[in-house]
Amino acid sequence: MAASFIYGLRIQSNRPIPRVRPSAPATVTDLQVSLGLDSDFPGAKRESPARWYASDRLDERGAPALVITKSGDGAWFRMRYSDGTEFLVDRLGTRLWAAWPEPLTIEDTATYLLGPVMGFVLLLRGTHCLHASAVNVGDQAIALVGPSGAGKSTTAAAFAKLGYGVLSDDVVTLADESGQLIVHPAYPCIRLWPESAEALFGTADALPLLTPNWDKRYLDLAGDKHRFQAAAVPLAAIYVLGERLDDASAPRIEAVAPQAAMIELVGNAYAPYLKDRTARAEEFRVLSRAVATVPVRRAIPGADLAQVDRLCSVILDDFHALSRLGTATDPAERLECV
Repeated sequence: MAASFIYGLRIQSNRPIPRVRPSAPATVTDLQVSLGLDSDFPGAKRESPARWYASDRLDERGAPALVITKSGDGAWFRMRYSDGTEFLVDRLGTRLWAAWPEPLTIEDTATYLLGPVMGFVLLLRGTHCLHASAVNVGDQAIALVGPSGAGKSTTAAAFAKLGYGVLSDDVVTLADESGQLIVHPAYPCIRLWPESAEALFGTADALPLLTPNWDKRYLDLAGDKHRFQAAAVPLAAIYVLGERLDDASAPRIEAVAPQAAMIELVGNAYAPYLKDRTARAEEFRVLSRAVATVPVRRAIPGADLAQVDRLCSVILDDFHALSRLGTATDPAERLECV
């Protein structure tokens, strides 16, 4: 058995999870994971309940990229991706099974597991997340928020090149602990498209392939060159990545009004399509608290991807300025505006 600690959860798995740093076995396990043993799936896997969710995104055959079914008694959820990869998760987020067909590999399965599947597990356990990357600056977390393709991972990798620790590449926890919103570390890896790897490191081949079946690359944060922030830290600022601008004024930082900030965070909450009315109400409470207590800013990148280090510089300058002021505006004032 292998032990690991990601997103604040103590995990025990029958096989090591690729790209995840092993940890000492814990006396208490939050999540038990079974990888690649189809026979270990509960018999419920072979049931055919009605669909609970089907993604709008379709594969090349016109089938939903992801279909989720739920057992009649609500005891488990089955997640099936169009490439045949399957996950079964119990409703409490304490047990998870995964299986995949050939020629897919455990590395392919880990791309789902460490992103959307773990995001769903966290939701089942009551932790809401942002679709974001996060870096550590002065024992505080800066979240880089935005939809797929906004440049979150690229910007996080640029921060890593500058010597800053990276907490997470895609899922940022908003764990409410002791009156603070806490970002828990994920795993020591940043996933990058070839063009981002080339812009940052000169050539895509400078970084290894994430899986044998995909052209995406990864930046290893577990080595000597770059740093993984392995301890949880409080969330101190949120930067929403805007559209790249071919303009001399970019990169730049813009203020975001509280109402607009709330809209941005709701739009970038992780897996909103999987939340029922109760979960959406709790999500609204958590995001309202984030807007009320944490500065939310808009970062406008320049058009040249190779100059992402300049974006990091303007974010750092703005963050340090906010820190000297305490906050961008009075927290009570922000709370009243939400």
